Amino acid sequence: MKRFKRYSISRSRCKCRGLFCFIAGGALSASAASFTVDEIHPPHWWAGMRDTTLQLQIHGRDVRPADFSLTYPGVTVDSVVRLDGSPNWQYVYLTVSPEAQPGIMKLEWREGKRKVVKEFELRARKAQKGAKGFTAGDVLYMIMPDRFACGDESINDVAELRHHVKVDRDNPNTRHGGDLAGISSHVDYLDSLGITAVWLNPVLENDMKGGSYHGYATTDYYKVDPRFGSNSQYSALVEKLHDNGIKTVMDMIFNHCGSGHPWFEDRPSKDWFNFPDGYVQTNYRLSTITDPYATDYDRKLTQDGWFVAEMPDLNQRNPHLMKYLIQNSVWWIEESQIDGIRMDTYPYADEKEMARWISEVIAEYPDFNIVGECWFGETAGEAFWQKGSPLASKRNPDTNLPVVMDFPFMIKCRDMAPFKAKTDPWNGLNTIYDHLALDYVYPDPMNVLRFLDNHDTERFILTEPETLDQWKQALTVLLTVPGIPQLYYGTELLMHGTREGGDGNVRKDMPGGFPGDKVNVFSREGRTELQNEAFDFISRLCGWRRGSKAIGEGGMKHFMPTNGVYLYERRSGDDVAVIMLNGTDETNDVDMTRYLEIIPEGKSYTDILTGERIVPVTQNRRYSFKPREIRILVP
Repeated sequence: MKRFKRYSISRSRCKCRGLFCFIAGGALSASAASFTVDEIHPPHWWAGMRDTTLQLQIHGRDVRPADFSLTYPGVTVDSVVRLDGSPNWQYVYLTVSPEAQPGIMKLEWREGKRKVVKEFELRARKAQKGAKGFTAGDVLYMIMPDRFACGDESINDVAELRHHVKVDRDNPNTRHGGDLAGISSHVDYLDSLGITAVWLNPVLENDMKGGSYHGYATTDYYKVDPRFGSNSQYSALVEKLHDNGIKTVMDMIFNHCGSGHPWFEDRPSKDWFNFPDGYVQTNYRLSTITDPYATDYDRKLTQDGWFVAEMPDLNQRNPHLMKYLIQNSVWWIEESQIDGIRMDTYPYADEKEMARWISEVIAEYPDFNIVGECWFGETAGEAFWQKGSPLASKRNPDTNLPVVMDFPFMIKCRDMAPFKAKTDPWNGLNTIYDHLALDYVYPDPMNVLRFLDNHDTERFILTEPETLDQWKQALTVLLTVPGIPQLYYGTELLMHGTREGGDGNVRKDMPGGFPGDKVNVFSREGRTELQNEAFDFISRLCGWRRGSKAIGEGGMKHFMPTNGVYLYERRSGDDVAVIMLNGTDETNDVDMTRYLEIIPEGKSYTDILTGERIVPVTQNRRYSFKPREIRILVP
């Protein structure tokens, strides 16, 4: 790679948050005369955006010193930034005034006798069908695209990628060939399940030696991995989901990229990555960030250390990198009309820069919603990161993060799992009661994402149960308590497994989604009787909660579990739902007097699970619960 022997610089201000950047202004070596412009990010933009500053990242051989110019009505060049890393990068900042109209801009670079001209489209903004956000009225269904369904075998091996990783479905820890076309072909299945939002694990390019089937080692932030499909296919999938009343949440990663990213192999600046001299592993201890006694050393290692050697840690404090990431989020929202973002490893990135990212995204799309992965074992650790938390006031006035993930809920729900010992069979209900009693710590408990498992944890059930009694109670709690529920794909089919032997064992293929599968669980005929019972249970619950204001908006009043019974009410105005759970394996005759506070004597309700009309509190105030009985009652 050619490098300059010398070049002179002068300082000037750009609009990148008022920080000084290097602006070219002197003689340059002759080696730059053969410069190229190979790629521009973003690939296009839109007229009429709220933020009038547009960053162009230019990548090409020896492009750094080239003079840049353009002439386009309503668009002016604010600054050209040349950083102290590889000469193959240049950052151009434009001001796109509100008067600028859609059209083709001619971008021009000159150096000596060489001139390069590239076209850049300024498009008209799309009619907003997306960016609607997600709420407690939704049910998120999480899909790992590589493991859900294959719709196009021809893209399993793509010539344009440097690393060709063969599909091997016998190996749980490599690519299996799922893609966007496969998901698109099963939208009817998702709709029949009753979910209202799909969270896809990352779909952007991961051109890595190991294949990175999971998607968390990005090598191109503006390109869908061609083994999943194309950008246009992704947008078409989002549109198809919208047509079926299903939102889309995009998984993003700002903490790190893949080591195969051009940034890592050809660094734009010396401080583009944390610990730039080599791999320094994070300590994985998020408690150091909130710990009032933490040392600077421990805190820095947490946030600046790398997850693994293949995922170098990005430095969000570099203003040009952060502008790139913010702009990338806006681009995907506008381009594909996604409704929300799930941000991976949220607290490991710089908290103040991430707060700025959120504020800028929400300013452009006020209804949009963002959930951050904050993996803590206790409620206070999660609550610290939610927008408006007084717990964070001493270190950061506000994180701006609307939604946090309730990992403690997941951990505590394990006490309800069928594999747990039954020495205290209803202990799980007590545990959940105690956990929900801590919701006062959250500024907004309704904006807490709750789940039983996900792609990074063991499945909620380790083996397929003989009966669904306890499984149904856990799903009932998940889908009826305050917060935003998330289901992991395959839950409705009783997918099970541990992480022993690798994460691939909790990321199994959906049978019937791949060529050659002998069983097709996407059809009722391909499922076992127990799987159909599980599917129907979730489908009925999800279908009902779609129209329930009590669940989507309402408050909660719950009774401390007593005699094995957990009973609670969700209410929004006149819309009411009463949930009754018998946590024992025996018939349970209960005095209902204590529940008169929410269930008047003689009042009748309809059970949404069975359609029965019942009177829970009769004149004798006794109710006989069947073993593991579940009642979801509406007036």
